[in-house]
Formats: sequence, structure tokens, C-alpha cells
Amino acid sequence: MARSDTHRPYRVVYAIVERREKKFWSRIGAAFENQDGSVNVLLDALPLNGELQIRDAQPRERGEARFVDHVADRGKR
Repeated sequence: MARSDTHRPYRVVYAIVERREKKFWSRIGAAFENQDGSVNVLLDALPLNGELQIRDAQPRERGEARFVDHVADRGKR
């Protein structure tokens, strides 16, 4: 699949689990906004507590940019 220079904006989906008074964030998927304003959410796992946190994607490391490109391509299905 050819990579385009324009990727759809997406958000990262996290499950937040609290253990011993600490919170742990696990990335479990991505969310994409459609042209009509609705949102598609693609999950790789389900949170046991039923709670999700959806945030704008922000690459923090050089290696994470590859993940961003992969997730953006995945939402085009």
C-alpha cells in the first residue's frame, strides 16, 4: 500500500487500570472521525472495567511515528 503524505487525524484509545493507588495507561486502539462527525473506534483489546480514555495522538518518540503511520493506514479500511 502506497503511503500518502496526508493522513487522517486520529485519536489514541487507552484503558486505564488502577493498582495499588497508581494508574496505568495501556494503549488499546485508535479512533477516527468520519466526514459526518461520527467516530469509528478500532480496539485491539477490551478494558475490563468498561472505561476508555480517548485522546489526540501525539508522537513522543522517533520510533512511535511508524506506529502513527500504521494506525492511520489501518483506519482507511
